[in-house]
Amino acid sequence: MNRVVAVVGEGLLADMAGRELADVCELVRLPGLGAGVPAETSLALVLHDAWPPSVHREAEQAMQAAGIPWLRGFVAFGEGRIGPLVRPGTAGCSGCADTRILMAGRDRKETWRLQQLLDKSGGIARDGWASRTGLHQMAQLIAAETRSVLEGACSRLEERVFGIDMKSLGASVHVILPDPECPVCGNVPDDTEEAARIVLRPSPKTSPNSYRSRSLADLRQVLTTDYLDYRTGLLNSKRMDFLSPFADASVTLPMFGHDEATAGRTHSYADSELAAILEGLERYCGMAPRGKRTVIRDSYRNLADQALNPAAVGLYGKEQYGQPGFPFTPFDPDQPIDWVWGYSFLQERPVRVPQQLAYYSSSCGQGFVYETSNGCALGGSLEEAVFYGIMEVVERDLFLMTWYAQLPLPRLDPYSAGDRELELMIGRLQAVADFELHLYNATMENGIPGIWAIAKNQKLKGIHLICAAAAHPDPVRAVKGALHELSGMMLTLDEKIEANRSAYENMLHDSALVRTMDDHSMVYSLPEAEKRLHFLLGGDRPLRTFAEEFRRPPARADLTDDLKDVLHTFRELGMDVIVVDQTAPELRRNGLHCVKVLIPGMLPMTFGHHLIRVEGLERVLNVPAKLGYAKQPLRKEQLNVHPHPFP
Repeated sequence: MNRVVAVVGEGLLADMAGRELADVCELVRLPGLGAGVPAETSLALVLHDAWPPSVHREAEQAMQAAGIPWLRGFVAFGEGRIGPLVRPGTAGCSGCADTRILMAGRDRKETWRLQQLLDKSGGIARDGWASRTGLHQMAQLIAAETRSVLEGACSRLEERVFGIDMKSLGASVHVILPDPECPVCGNVPDDTEEAARIVLRPSPKTSPNSYRSRSLADLRQVLTTDYLDYRTGLLNSKRMDFLSPFADASVTLPMFGHDEATAGRTHSYADSELAAILEGLERYCGMAPRGKRTVIRDSYRNLADQALNPAAVGLYGKEQYGQPGFPFTPFDPDQPIDWVWGYSFLQERPVRVPQQLAYYSSSCGQGFVYETSNGCALGGSLEEAVFYGIMEVVERDLFLMTWYAQLPLPRLDPYSAGDRELELMIGRLQAVADFELHLYNATMENGIPGIWAIAKNQKLKGIHLICAAAAHPDPVRAVKGALHELSGMMLTLDEKIEANRSAYENMLHDSALVRTMDDHSMVYSLPEAEKRLHFLLGGDRPLRTFAEEFRRPPARADLTDDLKDVLHTFRELGMDVIVVDQTAPELRRNGLHCVKVLIPGMLPMTFGHHLIRVEGLERVLNVPAKLGYAKQPLRKEQLNVHPHPFP
């Protein structure tokens, strides 16, 4: 390899790095990029004593065009930054680094505005914290990385950035994931019909008792290294909740306008942190198309022979669309909208799906419905992701079916399951939080075991009732999942109910005030709301055993066999399962997959009482009679008029 190094820039850092490399290679000093970089250059160093964002963009264009690897070093906000090492034609550039640092930062809006000002003004000559000592340390690190590159060794700055605190001289290394939407190095492919086709492949389970294809232990290293970093990560902070009965951890998914917390709940804080990371990655993928570029914009009428009819997944009623200030407009089959490709397991072919149904931020403030994360799931294989996406759709559906139709579900005896871990979990909820547990069999006509759970506070203060649900081929696993959900609200929200009791009392008497996800559950934190759950809590129904209510799930070594069994069930019911692959490149690099599952006819979870979606979904009227809870199909006016209590 040639040993010609171009040092671009003027200032102390460029001078110091030049002196460190003088006897290592042939140096070419350039004040700027106006005259270009010599063609024989093997590495370019773009070095400044402050942050010149416009120069870095110019360097990206020049080095990409010339095919020259380059490395930058500069000082910004009292921090020296070196890297990443950019190789032309390879994803991961300085623009990706700037985006990751911006999004992970706390003051991202202010930083973005400052960047625009620096672009317009040409920047400053030197950062106020750029001391000679700090710059000398940076020059030493830059020289060491330069030697590694010239010798053909692997650089520590491949998809990495060094950060040097110019006050303390403390150094840190941070991962830079390539940004698939980067205008310089991003290469998002078009969304195509062929890429949407799904062929199920074997997905061996991690153990005979598992329903996962990869364990948390297997994923531990990549999850913490690649995704969680306070300076550059897709997820930028974590918090442990020591008040909840079980180990509860949360991480933060930063977005430009706000931060969103995602939680994980297991029996250890280490595993809960990993579960929270997975939840955060799922949210990241589900919000917008990141792994493919939407290219279809047309009306449903023109695409009807190969597209999902939005009416099949539930719309709003005419009276809802007619409300003053209602944020959505009726679906118009002649109105052009964006479409993405999904795969229909019933039709066994790709189908077009409205983008606002496939990605839940696509309908914010516009479109015909507001879609939530309903049916979004992440897995260690595509098959695993589809399996759990279906389970989530079933979970939300059984919860709403039970609520709207006020089904008097069979009450379960949790101790009849004969599961020691479950018994210990229940005992801990009672001992630590003083909540009484009520479990119900909420299995619908699809036969997938479903659980409705209610935790009732035995103390005089705090949240009175909490509801949750879960679905899984193994009903005991479903119960454990519901208990983990319940535990996340026990004890942690007691102050919230006491501080906002009057607001929730107003919501109890005026359902139109229930507008957010939290509102739904917090209304039922009031003791006065318990009467709305009398259809479950009332009466003197005998406890049923698990053996009486459920069949033992078959033992299989491959999760794909379980998935095929579930798909066969829906096929027998004449119901489609449509899957949109949401996997972003940041996840695909580690073999993770994320999907959105839509099952037309199933009830979608909604938040905000004014956004209930039951129009055209006849199952809510017919299934209660099919299961023997009613003598005949229900009428729409018989449905529960109160806001649901899903947390």
